[in-house]
Amino acid sequence: MATIYDVAKQAGVSPKTVSRVINGDAPVGPRTREAVEIAIRELNYRPSRAARTMRSSRSGLIGLITGAISRGDGSAGPSGLPDLFIVQAVQRVVAEAGMTLMIADTGGEADRAAELMATFAQHRVEGLIYVADHHQRIETLDPRGTPLVLANCFDAIGTPAILPDDQAGQRALVERVISAGHRRIAYLTLPEGMVATELRSRGYREALETAGITFDPTLVTEGFADHGEGPKPFIAPALDRLLALEDRPSVICCGNDELALRLYGELRDRGIRVPQEVSVAGYDDYRVISETLYPPLTTADLNYRGIGEAAARRLLSLIAGASAPAEVELIGGPVCWRQSVTEH
Repeated sequence: MATIYDVAKQAGVSPKTVSRVINGDAPVGPRTREAVEIAIRELNYRPSRAARTMRSSRSGLIGLITGAISRGDGSAGPSGLPDLFIVQAVQRVVAEAGMTLMIADTGGEADRAAELMATFAQHRVEGLIYVADHHQRIETLDPRGTPLVLANCFDAIGTPAILPDDQAGQRALVERVISAGHRRIAYLTLPEGMVATELRSRGYREALETAGITFDPTLVTEGFADHGEGPKPFIAPALDRLLALEDRPSVICCGNDELALRLYGELRDRGIRVPQEVSVAGYDDYRVISETLYPPLTTADLNYRGIGEAAARRLLSLIAGASAPAEVELIGGPVCWRQSVTEH
């Protein structure tokens, strides 16, 4: 492989002159420049990217920290869709900008983020994105002076963050269900204490209030149980309570599509048909579930891909010198209306 010294020898100039031609950081005469450029082409010389990075302080690298790879079994759980969708969207936008994405996985240990950020700083990344597996508040991270954007999470100091609009998403879904004629609308929630649970519950109640429907707390129940290993989907008792009501719900909205999948099974085991006897709606639009269930599942699109795209665009703007607004950017998604909810 040719070196800068080989180019200098063939062009009959000093290595410093070759460096000036390559980097454009000092004047070089036209004839000298031409001789150097001819030598570069003839020798197929490729400047060292590492050396150019040291001189320019621009690496063309973006660092991303996630847990999606180690958790890549496709399991939804209470966290919803795999955050791998966010990572894929970030990769696409970064590549289109002509930059390279370096991905590090936490291996399921959130406290490794600080260590990984230090490693990325050593590699002179120009920006960082931290991706959480569900909508949550995280501990403040130290990006060591590197621009940082949070995706699917937020902190206490106003680091630029891109979040799903959970409240508006649930409100839109319930409003659409109401427009189909339903009035007894149950809500099978994600675990209590999750940010998404609080926000979506607000959206659910806002939709009812706007339609003049009185909120009935007996129609809202958690679809998870904790048997010592964290909350796991366990909807049989919740369904028992809903079916025992004198005025049963005509539709059951679920905290995510996995809950809806399990609800389909529980209803089938009891001989209850969807949607003829009870309608079902989910949340996420995890298409492995929503489009393969029968009947196909009505759900709200959480739009993880939109979160990833917005996070990448925000980071690129920060790298370009834009100011860092403290406000959170909310990303919405459409209601995906399918055959699991009938006109009532």
